Amino acid sequence: MQVVPTRQRTSCYDRPSSVRKSVQQQNLGDIVESAIVEKRTLELKKTFQHKVPTGVLGFDLGANQDELFLACVDGVHRFQANDGQAELLYSHNSYASSVAMLGDQCTIVSAGYDGRLKWFDLEQKQIRREVHAHQFWSWEMVASPDRTRLASVTGQYIAGDYKYAPAPETEPSVKVFDAVTGEHQWTFSHVPSVQSVAFSPDGQHLAAANIMGEVRIWNLESGELTANWTTEDFTSWGIIKSHCYLGGIFALSFSPDGSEIFAAGMGPMRDPMAGNGRQLWQRFAWQENPVRKVDEIKSGQHGEGLMETLAVCSVNRLFVMGGRLRGGDWNAAVFDLDTGEKLAHLNTGFRMTHARFSADGSQLIVAGCNGQGKPEDGKFRPWGVVETYDVTLS
Repeated sequence: MQVVPTRQRTSCYDRPSSVRKSVQQQNLGDIVESAIVEKRTLELKKTFQHKVPTGVLGFDLGANQDELFLACVDGVHRFQANDGQAELLYSHNSYASSVAMLGDQCTIVSAGYDGRLKWFDLEQKQIRREVHAHQFWSWEMVASPDRTRLASVTGQYIAGDYKYAPAPETEPSVKVFDAVTGEHQWTFSHVPSVQSVAFSPDGQHLAAANIMGEVRIWNLESGELTANWTTEDFTSWGIIKSHCYLGGIFALSFSPDGSEIFAAGMGPMRDPMAGNGRQLWQRFAWQENPVRKVDEIKSGQHGEGLMETLAVCSVNRLFVMGGRLRGGDWNAAVFDLDTGEKLAHLNTGFRMTHARFSADGSQLIVAGCNGQGKPEDGKFRPWGVVETYDVTLS
């Protein structure tokens, strides 16, 4: 593990977005007073690392700070951070891809590559409800901030014409459910595969993004499509070894005030199997018309590898992006929410699939997979990983 805190000075154009906008709107003939903003220093101190039986694809925080619920290859686990014990609660017919704690603190809901959502009663220790949401797998499921709604996305990339553009969806790619009753509330169309989904902080909007870098945002009161744009910077067209599209946006997260949205993935590659595109996030002002790209990862601050998770911390004005390392120094990095500057990075040595900050911003929790390996005496060694870091800003 490597932690690299840095300190440097930035120009007035690296101020928060509201300040940058006021500078940009001045006439070219105006005299703009420059300012120097000192960059914050961030320290990440690893407090524990635990192995779990199989790879972790997603997690949610439990009712207390020492409890996590893990969506793993073999099912859903209750995980105790204080002693590293993992209890398998139940399984899907394939990998469990996501899990969310509901507002009653007694129920979790998971989604899986079997296309199903399962409600599990933690007190009775039994599955209370099951909904067949998709014919294909659920790439990701998330709960709204108030835990009253669930959204799940699906879709398989299949070449639809001689140019290998994605074929139209064979089932709705985006579905929204009542988190308590399981009632289906909304169905939205998209171009498959749809790999990431996020609720706005007020729960009134839902964003989903796909393999082609297309982002769609809907109003959940009216069902209206309120924003739709495409960024080509996350998608690769293979001309070596195979002809296909690969990549896309693998993670989405709204800014704390909901006016902007972050997208994460990997930059384009000539060989789509190489995995050596640049680590990439971009930030968009989605309420503007047309939608405007506000910022992206700074030149020289990225390496190579697919980024699979994003999380924003409104308390400390930070966001984290993590995933796989193909080349460079890090597979996860924490950035200043206002300036976009990288404050610290980690080389965890494993594929990071999910990251979250604690509610008070004092901890960063990450999880993922560290190579399944070969079985020994008919058993696989534990290859899922959970780590926590103390977050200190100065």
